Amino acid sequence: MEAPGIVATGVRRSFGNVHAVRDVTLEARAGAVTGLVGPNGSGKTTLMLMLSSLLAPDAGSLRIGGIDPIADPAAVRAITGWMPDALGAWSSLTARETLQMTGRLYDLDRERSAARAEHLLGEVGLRELADTPARVFSRGQKQRLGLARALVHDPRVLLLDEPASGLDPQARVELRTLLRRLAGEGRTILISSHILSELEEVVDDAVFLVDGATVSRDRVAAAATRLRTWRIRLADHDATAAVLPVAQALGVDAALIPIDRRDLLVSFASDADAASALAALIAAGVPVAEFAAATGMLEHTFLDLEGGRS
Repeated sequence: MEAPGIVATGVRRSFGNVHAVRDVTLEARAGAVTGLVGPNGSGKTTLMLMLSSLLAPDAGSLRIGGIDPIADPAAVRAITGWMPDALGAWSSLTARETLQMTGRLYDLDRERSAARAEHLLGEVGLRELADTPARVFSRGQKQRLGLARALVHDPRVLLLDEPASGLDPQARVELRTLLRRLAGEGRTILISSHILSELEEVVDDAVFLVDGATVSRDRVAAAATRLRTWRIRLADHDATAAVLPVAQALGVDAALIPIDRRDLLVSFASDADAASALAALIAAGVPVAEFAAATGMLEHTFLDLEGGRS
C-alpha cells in the first residue's frame, strides 16, 4: 500500500502556558484532498506551520512525503507548497514578478521561472492583473496569487490555509476544479477552511481538531450518525399550510415540526430514514418541491463535536 503523503503522530506544541497543539495524529493520502476542520483556536494553523517546517513540534513525529521536516527542512520545502492565510507578498512587485521571484528562490532558472509564472497566472485567473502591483489586490486576488506562489515549484504536497477566503463564487468553483485536478495527479493536499460547504465539495477525507487534539475516528463516526435536520418545502403551499400534510404523511405530531421561513425542519437519524420519509411523502401525494439536508455532513459533524465539548 502506498504510504500517506503526510503523517503526524502524537504532535504537540505549546507557547508558554498556551497548549496550541496538544495531541495530533493524522494521515493525509497522496492523490487525495484532506480537510482540516476545527474552530478558531483549535491548532490548525500551528499544525500547518509545523508541517511546512516553519515551526518545530515540542513532541511527536512528522513525515512529509516520508521526510522529517525537522531533520531535513530543505528537502521538505522542495516538495511542499505552503499557502498561509495571509499572502505576505512583496507589495511593490507585480503578480508576475512575485511568481518569478518565488521561482528563483526555489532554484528555478530565469526561463523556467518566467514560464511557470505565465502558466500559473492563467491557472488562477490573474493574467489580466499580471503587471499590477500586489499592494492594490483585493483579498480574493491575494488569495489567488498565494495559491499560484505555492505551486511555482510544482510541489508534491500542498498545505493550504483558508484558500477560499475572499474568493467570489465563480473563483471558488474554479479553485475546487483545480484542487481536484491536482489531487488526480497524485499530489497530497491538506486544506484548512472555515467554509465547510466549500470543503464538502472538494475533500475526500476530513480530520477534526478540537482543543488542539485530533478527534478519534469513533467519535467522529458517532457524531456523523446523530439526528440530522432536513428542509422540506412544498409546491404551492406556504410553510404554515405545509405542516399538516407533511405531519400526516410522516406520522408525526404537527406541533413538533419547526418552521424556518418557507421551509419545514424535520430531523432523521440516518440518510436511509430521510429517503424513506421522502418516499412516504410522495406516496401520500404531497407536492414536495424541496427535500434537502439543512447542513452538509462536515458541518453536521463539526457542530455535533463542538456541542459535545466539555
